Amino acid sequence: MTPRGWAVLTLAGLTVALLVAVALLVPWHRPPAPRADQLAALRDLPAEQVARARAFRGALRPGGWAALAVGLLVALAVGLTPLGGRLVELVARPFGGHWIAQAVLGGLAVLLVADLLTLPFAAWRQTILTRYGLSTQGWAGWAADLLKSYAVSAVIGALALLGFYTVVRLAPRWWWALGAAGAAGLVVLLSFVLPVLVEPVFNRFTPMEQGPLRTELTALAARDGVPVRDVLVADASRRTRAVNAYVSGLGPTRRVVVYDTLLREATPAEVTSVVAHELGHAKDRDVWTGTLTGALGAALGVVVLYLLGSAGPLLRLAGVDSIAEPRAFPLLLALVTVAGLVTAPAQALVSRRVEARADAHALALTGDPATFEAMQRRLAGVNLADPDPPRWEYLYSASHPSTVERMAAARAYARETGR
Repeated sequence: MTPRGWAVLTLAGLTVALLVAVALLVPWHRPPAPRADQLAALRDLPAEQVARARAFRGALRPGGWAALAVGLLVALAVGLTPLGGRLVELVARPFGGHWIAQAVLGGLAVLLVADLLTLPFAAWRQTILTRYGLSTQGWAGWAADLLKSYAVSAVIGALALLGFYTVVRLAPRWWWALGAAGAAGLVVLLSFVLPVLVEPVFNRFTPMEQGPLRTELTALAARDGVPVRDVLVADASRRTRAVNAYVSGLGPTRRVVVYDTLLREATPAEVTSVVAHELGHAKDRDVWTGTLTGALGAALGVVVLYLLGSAGPLLRLAGVDSIAEPRAFPLLLALVTVAGLVTAPAQALVSRRVEARADAHALALTGDPATFEAMQRRLAGVNLADPDPPRWEYLYSASHPSTVERMAAARAYARETGR
């Protein structure tokens, strides 16, 4: 069998594996609360809060979608024309056109062009966040965070590009197989190292101080049977007023992180409700689920890129002879960009289902639906979240259930349990 034949067979196997993983690990059996309950919850929210949140989201929406469109157009322009290959050659020319220079410097240059052309939309977003009082950063702090993000992306990107094109040179006929394995391994590796190496670049993390709240949270985790390495507080207030908490890491790097803004804005009972939600992610191994599906998706993506990128019409449009040469990286980027846009609704749907399960876990663990609903009101109010966003936007990109869905779920739990 030819390498292409094996690639097709591998594609089928990875597709089946991914579908089975998603079918078994994602809680599809938990439908959203009835629409009538959601509308009742919406009517109970202060009208001025809803209006302000919708005005804020409406102000953000044009820039967000425009940035998405510009990013797509840039990717297509450099990937489906010889322009991208010429840029790669130009950047590598001072280094004699060496393949490493083309692969690493040329690849990073293509990524930088896309970032720079969407930078005005990021600045526009920051302006709106400041206008509505959600951002606490000045332009200097914003620029510093942006440069940190570029630096982190450049390091990870350089290592990935160097590794990928090294594999291509060592195994020119079977690079797709090794590349798929490497992409899956990179997803797993990043799940371990991001919390300890990358997150501290953007925030300072300190253990939650001793006191009744920390005691309550550690007891909650113990009662839930979830081993947590630590409960950390992130200094999010230096850039935002938004409140949040999350769980990250795998095994020895797993920890629950609480924004300092959450501690300031919410009551101890509401903080406990949020942490109970995060413990649900840990209890149900959602980080592992995300890592597994991400690894399978990454491997699947590499094989798809090999099969699609080998098509003659695409290669001719890009002005390259092979998808495996560094000059073809812009074509790879174009294909990845299109794939990301196409699969976004499916990824959002999976995320909403997982988040809804964590909500149910928090309600069961605390047995306090009133506090859970109060916390959802506070989250929506402080974060200026549209409690009932437009349906098309919700289906395409919402990673969490809407505020009214979460409030309705709490009320349904209260009715079922009499609490």
